[in-house]
Amino acid sequence: MAKNHIRPEFTRELLHPRYWLVWVGIGILYLLVLLPYPWFNRLGRWLGRLAMRVMTRRKKITRRNIELCFPDMTEEQHEQWMIKNFEGTGQAIFETGMAWFWPDWRIKKWCKIQGVENLMLGIEEKRGVLVIGIHFLTLELGARIIGTVRPGVGVYRPHDNKLMDWLQTWGRLRSNKYMIDRGDVKGMIRCLKQGELVWYAPDHDYGPRNSVFAPFFAVEKAATTIGTTILVRAANPLLIPFIPMRNDDDSGYTLVVQPPLEGFPIDNEVNAAIFMNQVIEQQILLAPNQYMWLHRRFKTRPDGEPSLYDV
Repeated sequence: MAKNHIRPEFTRELLHPRYWLVWVGIGILYLLVLLPYPWFNRLGRWLGRLAMRVMTRRKKITRRNIELCFPDMTEEQHEQWMIKNFEGTGQAIFETGMAWFWPDWRIKKWCKIQGVENLMLGIEEKRGVLVIGIHFLTLELGARIIGTVRPGVGVYRPHDNKLMDWLQTWGRLRSNKYMIDRGDVKGMIRCLKQGELVWYAPDHDYGPRNSVFAPFFAVEKAATTIGTTILVRAANPLLIPFIPMRNDDDSGYTLVVQPPLEGFPIDNEVNAAIFMNQVIEQQILLAPNQYMWLHRRFKTRPDGEPSLYDV
C-alpha cells in the first residue's frame, strides 16, 4: 500500500474509558438507523429543532450566512430557511449513520442516481475525475451513494478524537478504495493521473494562504480555494459536479450527477474562483436549505476589512 494511502488501524487504545461515551453514542446511532427510515428521519428533524435552541452561536452564524447571501429575502424567509436548515442538520446525524452502517441493498432502495453515465466518462476517456462535492448536509451519504456504482478516492481530514478518526475513516472506506490526506496535493494529482475518481470540496474558507477573493452570492469578496486550479493544471481531470438531495416527500434521496464542466479558466486564479463559485451557487440553489450554512463561510476577510460576524 502506498504511503499516502490511509486505512484505519484498530488499536487497544480505542477501548480506553476516555472513549466509552463515544462508543455509547455510536452504538445508539447504529441501532437507530436499523429502524425504518421514516421513523428516524422524523426524529432527525426534531433533534435539529432542539439543537437550534441549544446551539445559539451556530444559530447566529446560520442566520448571518443566509442574510449575507440573500439580502433581498424578508426576515421571515430568513427565519424559515434557518429552521429548515437546522432540521436538516438533525437529519444529517442519521444520514451519516446510513452512510457508514447501511448495506448496499438498503442504500439502493432509498437512494436514486440521475446522470450515472457521467461518472463513467473518465473510464471511457481514460482520464481522472474530480467530483465537485460541495458541503451539503448530505455529503457523507452522497459519497456512499456514488461508491455503490463507482468507488473512488476519499480526501480525508484527520479528526482530533482518535476513535472518531478511526470510525470515520472506516465508514468512508465503505464507498472509497482508499483515503488520502486533504493536504496531500501530490497524492491527489497522482490519483487523478492514474484515472481515479477523487472527491473534492472547493466551497469552504481555507484561509488567506490558499485562497483568492471572489464573489459568492451577494458577498463580493469571499475567500475561495485555489486548490481546484492546481489540480486541473497538473492532472487535467474531468470536473463533474454532483449534489445529493433529500426528496421533499420523505421518499429518500436523489443524487444528481451533472455533465463535466467546460471552460474552466486555468490561467487565472481569480477567474477560476469566480467560475467555481458560480458552479457552487447553482448547486446550492437546487436545495438551498440542505447546504451547511452553520459554518463561518466568510471568516477570512481582505486586509483591513472588518469581520462579517459578531459571534
